[in-house]
Amino acid sequence: MPVPEARGRIVPALNAAEALYDEFQSRMRAGATTAGLLARSLSVSGSGATLSPMAQLALLKSWLDSFRPLPPTVTDELRQYFTVSLTYHSNAIEGNTLSRHETEMVLAHGVTVGGKSLVEHLEVIGHRDAMEYMLTLADESTPIGEWELKSLHGLILAPVDQGSGRHEAGRYRTLDVRAAGTGYVYPPHYQVAELMNDFVLWLQSHEATALAPIDRAGQAHYRLVTIHPFRDGNGRAARLLMNLVLLRAGYPITVLTTERRLPYIEALVYAQSHADNIVALQSLVIQACRESFDEHFRILATAAESRGRGEAFYDAMLAAPPTSGAPA
Repeated sequence: MPVPEARGRIVPALNAAEALYDEFQSRMRAGATTAGLLARSLSVSGSGATLSPMAQLALLKSWLDSFRPLPPTVTDELRQYFTVSLTYHSNAIEGNTLSRHETEMVLAHGVTVGGKSLVEHLEVIGHRDAMEYMLTLADESTPIGEWELKSLHGLILAPVDQGSGRHEAGRYRTLDVRAAGTGYVYPPHYQVAELMNDFVLWLQSHEATALAPIDRAGQAHYRLVTIHPFRDGNGRAARLLMNLVLLRAGYPITVLTTERRLPYIEALVYAQSHADNIVALQSLVIQACRESFDEHFRILATAAESRGRGEAFYDAMLAAPPTSGAPA
């Protein structure tokens, strides 16, 4: 019902989502934080039992879904943020020494950074192009096949390839390789084509699609890395594939950060030497995905365009258990 206002003007009553948004902003102005409210909301379920990490992700996804379709301004901001973040961290894991700020400068302004190699700059451009292609694939429903994976890899290495004359972008390796530092022997090159055919059949199978999205994404990442179909760029391709699987399931872009480089490598090494046990790797992916949700809500929750959306999210945040002392 309309609500009469002073001087005879009539203004529409707030709907539930708008009222919750306004109350949430009041909490923010009083000193609460989105991260604090999220942590408290996820600590227990309605029954008081502690939520498992997987259950937390499912709940976070339901809250994110309550904002969909995301406002265009928020989508643009998230895209810019995660293009820099994923490009920086994925390249840094492979040894690229450009800082996050330097990576952003290359992406935003095309500048060259003194003291850094041309190859490192080209790796930034290649990853950006591959990520844009990955985001395009995420909006499609066509099966992910060898052509898509080769194209993804081709974009990663194309800028470097053009300068080196190797012509390896998007092509399966033609020599046998070992894992640097561990000596793990990847499958011989003459088996790669068959293994990749089997891999994409699995990726499209009921067995794979029946898995929880976070499990399917982690499995896809591990299987591609372990086949190691390309001479270089396998890790970057696998992390983009992981994100493609997650995005198609409605999950956010997930960044395995360079700060977790050692446990990430150790998790891969352990799985390759212990009958493909990827529990440790999956734990890292779950942690990274949780942090990505936090970043999404940090940007989304206070955006003016979010007013009138996200009722489930704001309702949960405002019902978060209180803490003693300062606001969360």
